[in-house]
Amino acid sequence: MDLTGKRAFVTGGSGDIGGAIARALAGAGVDVAVSYVGNTDGADRSIAAIRACGRKGFAVRLDQRDPTSIADAAEKVRGEFGGLDILVNNAGWNIGIPFKDLETLNEDIWDRVLETNLRGPFLLSRALAGSLRESGSGRIINIASVGGLIPGSSSIAYSSSKAGLIHLTRCLAVALAPDVTVNCIAPGLVENTRMARNLPEKQANAARRQAVLGKVGSADDIAEQALVFCRTETITGQLMVVDGGMPGCMH
Repeated sequence: MDLTGKRAFVTGGSGDIGGAIARALAGAGVDVAVSYVGNTDGADRSIAAIRACGRKGFAVRLDQRDPTSIADAAEKVRGEFGGLDILVNNAGWNIGIPFKDLETLNEDIWDRVLETNLRGPFLLSRALAGSLRESGSGRIINIASVGGLIPGSSSIAYSSSKAGLIHLTRCLAVALAPDVTVNCIAPGLVENTRMARNLPEKQANAARRQAVLGKVGSADDIAEQALVFCRTETITGQLMVVDGGMPGCMH
């Protein structure tokens, strides 16, 4: 599919991976809205990069834990663009808590992680499903994590949320077919990102040692895979891992 003139909403587009995806989409001719919570500087940088590509870009404040904020953001995106073709559920939150430290993983942290990383993408996909169907070429791309495939990540809550997001991808692929394709990208460790900084150092070093390519995933490769999923006509309900080749995720 030719992406020129398509309209995309990238949640967390103020951050490292979301910003890379927003820039890649703009470079392919897409108008892009990005969401942010508090990182206004990051949102400004992403919007400047989008506009430098000659595309329309604007920022929307979005708290993925708040259903009202989700509804408001969806309405603003629809109003600004007059519809939507691509939704990238990239925004997420994590905190470093070793798996064995069950007491520290309290109810509030569990709820914040699951509401941000799993419930939020579902509610946003539901809110924008009508616009994506109407576009005739709707695309949803969920950004999960290899932590959703293996019992190892920044916390049990994070792994559980991303495992849920991977399966939500498959469920939405069925629910929205044939009008909308829904696919998922699972990054491993991505150096110099906020998510990587929140990963316990033991986990980060293990990922570096296991990557058979001698390097872990990159934001640019994740962005390129997002473009592939946007352009394809016959792939849905699928997961692509971007992690430098960790054997435990080769399945």
